Amino acid sequence: MKKRNTMRIGLIGFGKTGKAVASVILQNENFELSWILRRKKLLDHRSAAEVLGIETNNTEGLIYSTSNTNLENLMDSFPVDAIIDFSSGEGIYTYGELAAKRKIKIISAISHYKPKEIAFLQKLAQQTTVFWSPNITLGVNYLMISAKYLKKIAPWVDIEIVEEHFKGKEGISGTALKIAEVLDMDKAQINSIRAGGIVGRHEIIFGFPYQTVRLIHESISREAFGNGVLFVAENLKDKQVGFYNFEDLLLPYFVD
Repeated sequence: MKKRNTMRIGLIGFGKTGKAVASVILQNENFELSWILRRKKLLDHRSAAEVLGIETNNTEGLIYSTSNTNLENLMDSFPVDAIIDFSSGEGIYTYGELAAKRKIKIISAISHYKPKEIAFLQKLAQQTTVFWSPNITLGVNYLMISAKYLKKIAPWVDIEIVEEHFKGKEGISGTALKIAEVLDMDKAQINSIRAGGIVGRHEIIFGFPYQTVRLIHESISREAFGNGVLFVAENLKDKQVGFYNFEDLLLPYFVD
């Protein structure tokens, strides 16, 4: 039975990051992980808590495969307040319209969306609450707001962006591209480093005459995404239908 004031979550995607996010949700008493949807059949109908080795009172949280599951029936049998997406750029088409129809809040943490997918999210936002951030960690979004205000103070300052990620990550990180967009910079000013052992690190270097300011965010583990997800979910509870980003949620905290 759903506990009073508990927010029920459906999770799309169960890769490395999805597992870390599921772990954080399962260990927070204010949230219930109702179900997980993934493409692979492996672990089908297994308990996420059991797979992750977590002791919890959550009796749901089963893993379902998209090939063996009628998603409409799943949403009706195990209703959720929000769906969190850590799948792929095309994953939104799997559940988006079904979720919007049921007024389920959509929280997307997909790094890269094409204009077509962004337009689809905005369409869904006419029916339900939709949130998207290419990096859903709280720290990196605080970094972006801080950088934005520093540039307003000194619009002439030299700025460089450095992003570091694990070996094998392809392309420029979506977070670095978002930082460049926020600061009205060209992506050519993004410096990328790939090396084993790095989860994710973003640095913004402000070059002033006779001094530098460096804003750095580093993810120590993927559980940071889980903490960000719960912050977003909590702050979306009372939001009306519409399309939101992290700045919409953080700026009210800067008001006295």
